[in-house]
Amino acid sequence: MPKIGMEPVRRKALVDAALRVIGDQGTLSVTMSDIARTAGVSPALAHHYFGSKEQLLIATIRSLLGKLREDAVSALKAAATPREKVSALIRISFRADQFAPETVAAWLAFYSEAQRSEEVRRLLVIYARRLRSNLLASLKALCPADDAERLAEGAAAMIDGLYIRQSLKSAPISIEASIALTEDYVNAHLRARNSEDCPSPRV
Repeated sequence: MPKIGMEPVRRKALVDAALRVIGDQGTLSVTMSDIARTAGVSPALAHHYFGSKEQLLIATIRSLLGKLREDAVSALKAAATPREKVSALIRISFRADQFAPETVAAWLAFYSEAQRSEEVRRLLVIYARRLRSNLLASLKALCPADDAERLAEGAAAMIDGLYIRQSLKSAPISIEASIALTEDYVNAHLRARNSEDCPSPRV
């Protein structure tokens, strides 16, 4: 019988364990027993809290997305100008906890699962739209709307692509290098627009 008041603690432990196990194995083909053992609880208790492995996996990806959203909101509030907000979003995307090997592996596993699971696909679409929307909101203050949309799409694609690159053990790329590459991409396009009489960016 689960202890009263322990449900939030146990649920978080199971979500954290799911992330570790998925990251270690690089696949969603893990068992509830694997996750429960890592969390230090019984498989029966894991099923009691989540009902099925699929529901636990959905809770895990929701946790990842929730943490990203919290970090983004805090970073955007702390940034004073549109350009600083773009940089804040780039930095948040490559935070050490998000860019850890097991987290990168888990993200890739979820992207693969999105080809089969409508719920996982929906959650990843929400993430992609949120990142693009946040970038676009600041970039529109730096150059015309059409250019801002293309730049937001390009920057978001770079972030996702660098995650894939990080999964290649033979060709890893550091957090600092990932941030610098994305910043260089944004700066290059803003300079190009400025040279074509784009309104001066408010920095």
